[in-house]
Amino acid sequence: MKNLLHKGLTLAAGSMTLGMSLTRMGLIVVLVWIGALKIYKYEADGIVPFVANSPFMSFFYKYNAPDYTKHVNPEGAVVPANRAWHEGNHTYPFALGLGAVLVVYGLMIGLNPWLPQVAALGSALVVIMSFVTLSFLITTPESWVPDLGGPEQGFPLLSARGRLVVKDAIMLGAAWVTMADSAARYLRSRS
Repeated sequence: MKNLLHKGLTLAAGSMTLGMSLTRMGLIVVLVWIGALKIYKYEADGIVPFVANSPFMSFFYKYNAPDYTKHVNPEGAVVPANRAWHEGNHTYPFALGLGAVLVVYGLMIGLNPWLPQVAALGSALVVIMSFVTLSFLITTPESWVPDLGGPEQGFPLLSARGRLVVKDAIMLGAAWVTMADSAARYLRSRS
């Protein structure tokens, strides 16, 4: 049994390159996919509470908290009056811009084999983005289970929005690791 454990640990220890590649590919897929989804209005509608409540991003919108609460579209639903409000709020142009930024970050990270310094910068930008996204746990009331009359509400009970945000803790770590790896690759190529 001890020999089997040693063999398994030896195999795991030798898989760092594969792990780094999977981490980098995971970042690329998530950034490009989520960025591309920002062309859909349902996705743009979904980020309104985060942006409207954020001290870092609320200036992008015409209206902020609590104005948006009256114009929330259920996911997948089309309420023409709400869509008109979002047009006036600049919800959709902001989402397109944010989506483009996410796609660019993903593509930058994907340049690691050829331009590791660009990939390191892309990962560093994702680190910063992750800190901003994690701040939504503090700034966005919808991140926590609301008071609906039951005993289970508020901190530490994450709502669906909160669960969406907390995954950025993993994005932060993954981006930090790929940033360090790309920076090391660039420095090795220079010496």
